Amino acid sequence: MTDPLPDPFAGQPDWAPLPPRPIEIVPATARVDLRGRRVLVGLPGLGWRGDLRADDRVVQGSRTYVPVIPEHEWYRAEADQVEVFAPLVPVDRVWVETVGARREPARRETDRLVSLDAPAHRAPTPVFEADAVAGRRVVHVADSVEHRDLRAVTETYSGAEGDICVRITREVEWYRWAWRGQSPTTLEVPVHLLWVE
Repeated sequence: MTDPLPDPFAGQPDWAPLPPRPIEIVPATARVDLRGRRVLVGLPGLGWRGDLRADDRVVQGSRTYVPVIPEHEWYRAEADQVEVFAPLVPVDRVWVETVGARREPARRETDRLVSLDAPAHRAPTPVFEADAVAGRRVVHVADSVEHRDLRAVTETYSGAEGDICVRITREVEWYRWAWRGQSPTTLEVPVHLLWVE
């Protein structure tokens, strides 16, 4: 009787899904397909700009460039099959968002400090811990399947059945709402199934 009883509340509750895999940032100089991928551009020590999508690399002379398009323009080009302007950014100034492997969460004290040598990305944050979610990228985890390329359309609210919920939509509909004024089709999702990406 010297062994303590196990704590039934330790670790992850059975009803809570595992968090989604985190986003990892890799240089575009690596062997990564770029067409349609989310990218960041910038310079170490200066800063980074996101909400961009890339097209395939372009070689001009001895230099390699990446056509980079603001995300809303990329969705408009894909949905409406129109040409959009894409400035060419040197490949060494472009970083690609990739879905990483599942790992142990970082300790909270060190979460805020990052290196300026490369763009940083935070681990997925449960929506119920976020300050605000409307307009943010979210991941919906249902039956261990990660659904990405989604945006929160509302803040948290009390749903019809008493759950705390957020309405979400596919990103293409989020951006179509901006360029056409067409209201998106939304889905009500309980917050324990959503993470801010």
